[in-house]
Amino acid sequence: MNPSHCAQEILDTMLGHLGFSATIELAEDPSGPSLHVRMAQPQSLIGPQGERLDDLQHLLNKLLRQQYPEAPRIRLDVENFRRREAERFLDGVRLLAQQVRTTGQALKLDPMNSYERRLVHHLFVDDPEIRSWSPEDAGRLKRITLLPRYGAPPS
Repeated sequence: MNPSHCAQEILDTMLGHLGFSATIELAEDPSGPSLHVRMAQPQSLIGPQGERLDDLQHLLNKLLRQQYPEAPRIRLDVENFRRREAERFLDGVRLLAQQVRTTGQALKLDPMNSYERRLVHHLFVDDPEIRSWSPEDAGRLKRITLLPRYGAPPS
């Protein structure tokens, strides 16, 4: 059995023990393998601001790595909650990028985790006017700077 199918079984068992009835679909997203959960009352599994979903994803990956130490990180979503949150986040970044287009001035974004940074960098890969830059840093949360594509490098 491959790690993704094993993760699907682990999650199905976990949800069963917690009393949830759900359908779990395995998908391959651009960021890697993911499991999408479909259920009647998703908020009970998502929790406030997605905390329960984050905890469940963390636990799922811990259990998976016990059996497959080299397994890729599995992303977990319930009723497209993460997709909607990512779109909402990127809509805000697009508004900030418009400020950079209008003023020609660089703009530092709030600190963000690696997943959010990856979303932002991906958003501007092919943008003809805006580029994103983040400093080399060992910290978990880093700030991205949005700049005009052909402006001077950030200081």
